[in-house]
Amino acid sequence: MFLFQLNNAVRTVSFHIKYQFSGGLVSVKPGLLYVVATPIGNLGDISLRAQQILTEVDFIAAEDTRRTRPLLQHLGISKTMIAIHEHNERQRMDDILGRIQAGESMALVSDAGTPLISDPGYHLVREARAQGIIVSPVPGASALVAALSVSGLPTDHFRFEGFLPPKRSARKARLLELLHETVTLVFYESSHRIIETVDDMCEILGNDREAILARELTKMYETVLGPNLADIHTALQVDANQSRGEFVLVVRGAEKSASDNDTAQADRLLQLLLAEMSVKSATRVVSAYMELPKNEIYRRALQLQQENDN
Repeated sequence: MFLFQLNNAVRTVSFHIKYQFSGGLVSVKPGLLYVVATPIGNLGDISLRAQQILTEVDFIAAEDTRRTRPLLQHLGISKTMIAIHEHNERQRMDDILGRIQAGESMALVSDAGTPLISDPGYHLVREARAQGIIVSPVPGASALVAALSVSGLPTDHFRFEGFLPPKRSARKARLLELLHETVTLVFYESSHRIIETVDDMCEILGNDREAILARELTKMYETVLGPNLADIHTALQVDANQSRGEFVLVVRGAEKSASDNDTAQADRLLQLLLAEMSVKSATRVVSAYMELPKNEIYRRALQLQQENDN
């Protein structure tokens, strides 16, 4: 085991030393797995290094070869491709890693952006590293970073949630868990669920919660909607075109509680009242008695009811 770790460390250091003194671009090395970021929309965002790696590797593993082929054609690259996705990743792993161990080089790409960010490849990369195979990142576009950069929301701390659960009950339960999270929240969403997801966010997080909806980033119909969940909801209802495409939702975190004592007291009252009455009725009583905002008490009542049901 010690010799295995030592040999792997020597290979890794040697690889990075050669790259450091090459001025940037280097020839593809045999027996390496390259994780290559590709454009999220605009093909002009491909990096020179990514283009070189895709040109020189022995084969490419793509999430969907039909999505990757137009990019390769645009770059004038003809290369053997295999499909690796969430349904076959484990089955194909041994064959792929065997080829790399035999000296072939491979590029792993997703349909768009940086692989493994809510995309398959985790198991392959993990096992490759376990076998002593060098895994080299070729960085580039990422939809979540692109959306954050134009959101106007705090970026010093953020939480990437990926896709929320597709079923509404599970989605609302997850949003309740995130209700008091104070860092910026980033979500991916599909066109099939974007309206329902924003509806649920308005109900759980509040209409006035700051947010932006980045749609079709870097593409012809790129739009960034905001500045809060209510405005995003309205825009989606008014213009059906705004619910088409690929989406990143960036939502401001919750404000830190001004009074922990008030929160604790409200929770105790809500727990007692929820055993006897509906969420709306309990909310009305506690909000009036403690002179606290009704929407905040309502969201907390929903969360407590969810916890009691579990």
